[in-house]
Amino acid sequence: MSERDDDAARRHAPVLLRRCVELLAPALSAPGAVLVDCTLGMGGHTEAILEEVPGVRVIGLDRDAEAIALASARLAHHGERFVAVRAVYDELPAVLAERGLDHVEGVLMDLGVSSLQLDETERGFSYAHDAPLDMRMDQSGGRTAAEVLASYDEAALTRVLREWGEERFAARIARRIVERREREPFERTSQLVDVVRAAVPAATRQAGGHPAKRTFQALRIEVNRELEVLERAVPAAIEALAVGGRIVVESYHSLEDRIVKRELARGATSSAPAGLPVEPETHKPFLRLLTRGAEKADAAEVARNPRSQSVRLRAAERVRPTPAHMLREVA
Repeated sequence: MSERDDDAARRHAPVLLRRCVELLAPALSAPGAVLVDCTLGMGGHTEAILEEVPGVRVIGLDRDAEAIALASARLAHHGERFVAVRAVYDELPAVLAERGLDHVEGVLMDLGVSSLQLDETERGFSYAHDAPLDMRMDQSGGRTAAEVLASYDEAALTRVLREWGEERFAARIARRIVERREREPFERTSQLVDVVRAAVPAATRQAGGHPAKRTFQALRIEVNRELEVLERAVPAAIEALAVGGRIVVESYHSLEDRIVKRELARGATSSAPAGLPVEPETHKPFLRLLTRGAEKADAAEVARNPRSQSVRLRAAERVRPTPAHMLREVA
């Protein structure tokens, strides 16, 4: 293992790794099976699949150029069984079309910010370290968090903090941000942390948890359009599954989990009108849920890997093609 490969393995502990492999493996045993790892990161989940499921091929997607480089180096010894593609995961249909694939046997999504992005403090994802206010997962373009703070009016900032951060003091924080930027521009994470601390009541600050956690989450989601991407990506991933194919999604906050839960439930619920004496074949569910609700990491995993504490895992299997009346246009 090269120094670069070892670095990727050392820096990233895949969340619920054994459970992900267990859920996906039955769908990947057929000759020629393909898995799409929609959030490749440093390749920990993909490495386990490639090592434990003979013959499977994996297409790994990531918008982060550094993640693509690290994972590609780590997984190079698997040869043609692995290919990395720099893309956002709602581009899944286009990626498959470019490779002449109309379906795959597995899809994995490990959502949220990656270990790579959190550990590289200069990217500005963490409220625990002073760094430039960037927060872009793809640093080749797009607005930074600093630009959002400089350009959004108070109402827009309040909306972002309330909707994406579920921050109950959103209006107070937005007001303080606007007041502060009139004196000096926001350039560093420490400036934002100071403003949030001042805006949040002392009793709340002392109740536990970092007061800036929700604000940083909200800005990261806004900068990267994470929920918009997810709204498109989950239906597209489901439609890409062959019959017998499986999808596994790991979410890390309630906004992500609601979208995943809704889309899987849509496919796992009969679409027949209420009151019919017999359920038409065309209205039967086309997904089968593989988890009872959302699964969480146990105490042992949380102790080994603190980033697993908030994970919510859901999984489903395609049992029949999507009925025509349930199809949605997927870009």
